[in-house]
Amino acid sequence: MANLANTMTNCLDGLCVVDLTRNLPGPFATRLLADLGAEIIKIEPKNGDPARALGDLFTALNHGKTIEKVDFRDPEGIEAIKAHLKNADVMLDSFRPEVLEGMGLDAKSLHALNPKLVMVSITGYGMADGMSDGSDDSQIKPHIKHNWADKAGHDINFMAMSGVLDQLKTAAGEQAMPNIQFADLAGGSDTAVIALLAAVFSAQRTGKGRHVAVSMTHSLYQHMVMPKATGKLVKSFSGKNPKPQHDFLGGLLPCYRLYKTADERYMAVGSLELKFWQGLCEVLALPELKTKHWQMGVMPNTKDSQEAAQVVADKFASQPLAYWQRIFESADVCVTPVLTLEEARAHPLFAHQDEHSATPGW
Repeated sequence: MANLANTMTNCLDGLCVVDLTRNLPGPFATRLLADLGAEIIKIEPKNGDPARALGDLFTALNHGKTIEKVDFRDPEGIEAIKAHLKNADVMLDSFRPEVLEGMGLDAKSLHALNPKLVMVSITGYGMADGMSDGSDDSQIKPHIKHNWADKAGHDINFMAMSGVLDQLKTAAGEQAMPNIQFADLAGGSDTAVIALLAAVFSAQRTGKGRHVAVSMTHSLYQHMVMPKATGKLVKSFSGKNPKPQHDFLGGLLPCYRLYKTADERYMAVGSLELKFWQGLCEVLALPELKTKHWQMGVMPNTKDSQEAAQVVADKFASQPLAYWQRIFESADVCVTPVLTLEEARAHPLFAHQDEHSATPGW
């Protein structure tokens, strides 16, 4: 696995990225680019990236990058940044809208310096008019403008406003508080990398750079493709929009949910297709449940479906996690233990992780 992963480390050789971002979303994006071979020049303010206070996090995000510090309020500091941008391929920032213009690092100024420069701004709520520099006709202007562009926020706020946070409910319907930064990483870092590489590809063919604004909130909203679709599906047979914990893949189906074990741990059952469900029933010695599946017409929240779920729940509750982990190890039916972070770290799946507990994402 490690050798296969290493074949990706030179994909972006020759790509020069000037990184003006701080904290998590931008630095993780450029960490991904660095892992693919890009040269990252990270420019921090004189007082440093706030993530430095978190020690290991800063190191994990920024090792292997060239790091410089400048005074962003000093014209000499801005000129030092421009000196790098003159020959760079990409500039990544996470400032609020209008800040770049105030520093003289707006698209008009920088494209006069370097026409092929790709600028990617990671924002919380996007641009009020959908445009980053007012000149790129490839951007789509929304019909209704919003006044959120200049509002401050963090991951929890972007998750809340996108509707994603409300989807994270316990089985009892209580709001869950995640400790994974979905907005920062999926909405910000990953989306920014996709946009950045697409814009670089275009710039290489056309000779023209562009300024792309990535909205973490809008990206997260786009990621909810499943609940948007499955909510309509559940409504079609229940007559009302489902609560998140009663959505099609939110715990409503006996074949796709979490089951508690005798030692208060959980097994994750993802036997969504009929063949996997029937395999699960064989492993659990519950042949009478093989036809109790949504593909056999037993729809969620019906009496048959609820009774099937209870029988399976009772079965899993009869033995501890280690027992079920051993039983399902050789059964290819989409059933896995819910591992702790420490258990995952020690699992053979992650044997090739580096000293920063990171593994290539490909």
